[in-house]
Amino acid sequence: MITMTANAAEHIRSFLTKRGKGEGIRLGVKTSGCSGMAYTLEFVDEIDPADEVFAKDGVKVFVDAKSLVYLDGTELDYAKEGLQEGFKFNNPNVTDSCGCGESFHV
Repeated sequence: MITMTANAAEHIRSFLTKRGKGEGIRLGVKTSGCSGMAYTLEFVDEIDPADEVFAKDGVKVFVDAKSLVYLDGTELDYAKEGLQEGFKFNNPNVTDSCGCGESFHV
C-alpha cells in the first residue's frame, strides 16, 4: 500500500491542473545512484491496467508490480526544508541510503 499526505495530494493536484491533463502520477524505482535504487515520478496520461492504484482526496498514484515490492508501505509527502522543497519518500523498506539522499537500498 502507498499512502500520501494531504500536502502531497494538493501539490500533485496543482501540478496536474497546471499541466492541463493527466490521470495522476506514477511512482516507481529504477537502478541508479551509489546505493542502488532511485525513486521515479512521472505523469500518467494513459492508465496501465496492470498498475496498482492508490488515491487520496481524488488524487491517484499508480505503481507497477515490480516497483511495489520496494515501495510497499511508503508514504509520499511534499515538504519544504530550508531552501529545498519537493517530494519526500518515507519508505519503511529502506535499509541504507547515500549521503546525498538521491538513492537507497532495501
